[in-house]
Amino acid sequence: MNYVEKLFSNTEGKGSEKKKSGISKQKWAILSISSIPLVMTLGNSMLIPVLPVLETEMNISSFQSSLVITVYSIVAIFLIPIAGYLSDRLGRKKVIIPSLVLTGIGGFIAGWASWQMDSGYWLLLVGRALQGAGAAGAFPIVLPLVGDMFKNEDDVSSALGMIETSNTLGKVLSPILGSFLAGIIWFLPFLSIPILSLISILLMIFLVKSPKKAEAIPFRDFVKKVKEIFAKNGRWLYAIFFIGIIVMFVLFGVLFYLSEILESQYDIKNLKKGLFLALPLGALCLASYITGKLIKENQVFMKWISFGGLALLGASIAALGLSKDLWYLISVFLVGAIGIGASLPPLDTLITANIDKKQRGTITSIYSSMRFIGVAAGPPIIAVMMKNSEKIVFYMLTGLSFAAALVILMAIKPTKKGA
Repeated sequence: MNYVEKLFSNTEGKGSEKKKSGISKQKWAILSISSIPLVMTLGNSMLIPVLPVLETEMNISSFQSSLVITVYSIVAIFLIPIAGYLSDRLGRKKVIIPSLVLTGIGGFIAGWASWQMDSGYWLLLVGRALQGAGAAGAFPIVLPLVGDMFKNEDDVSSALGMIETSNTLGKVLSPILGSFLAGIIWFLPFLSIPILSLISILLMIFLVKSPKKAEAIPFRDFVKKVKEIFAKNGRWLYAIFFIGIIVMFVLFGVLFYLSEILESQYDIKNLKKGLFLALPLGALCLASYITGKLIKENQVFMKWISFGGLALLGASIAALGLSKDLWYLISVFLVGAIGIGASLPPLDTLITANIDKKQRGTITSIYSSMRFIGVAAGPPIIAVMMKNSEKIVFYMLTGLSFAAALVILMAIKPTKKGA
């Protein structure tokens, strides 16, 4: 039995035939789809180690270099809901594949501007904006695509756990791969994006079969239906959107803080710093995978797993401010990262399992936009606050983590069959 077969195999018993007709039958499609969040995460996060070199090579300020990351997220935030609506109307693959093409073109433009142009900063931003537009129509559409592929909620939960694992795996690899490629040629991370995008495009074309598209409805009726969804499910949907913002804000805020401390306090830079940051992110990745396997169809269990994960995150952030010892910082945040990894797959599943296929792309894309807000806001806000008082940083992040846990407790009240 090869690795892929082991990954998707299930224990022998009464449920084995159901698994065989679900996850195992679609194993190559799931692995292909999982390449998308991996590529999208690498395409943004692995550029962070390149920014100091970018400032020197292009003679720009640190604020200008930060826009290389920010412009990507800002464009994605506004275009994700549009991409979600189009995927509901046209079909998932018809949106995902052109978006991957756009991502590759944007990466090539950014790489060309960095490589061949002495004053190519603004063209570099144009390339990054195109990447953000491509990202808007790629990863966010993965969630409803997986929901469309399976009728059984157990299969959906397991598949989404793998998707979330792929996303977090990208975060683990990003600082390592970005530092490695930049060490060869400083602009190579930009030029790697078209190659990564091409791999995902080929996998999607040849290994992913489009599920039957829901019958399109007129735009006016569509808007009416979405309003009805929020009127009926607004309490728990708004709660999940809020939690998505907070989790990503805390994750990227703490990563920024650790990156600064590793460099300023311990003079740990480049690839070595990437390896240190990869430790808690690896724990996050493993927690996502295990949680996706465990939660199955029990939505009450999903709620308590997410609550426990966020409570664990809050406790770890509170403890993080007690010492700046290197291994203490890494170990304590590793615990918090496990909490984040455990909380994300249940949130993904709650949305996909409780929203009709006709509107699923739009609703999950709004959720993805919320997560992008947290990604974009975390580092700059933490950077400003660190100049005043690090204690305030930990008070705020701890409070936000526990607030998110409280929101799950109060606003999400599922039964075993639905939220």
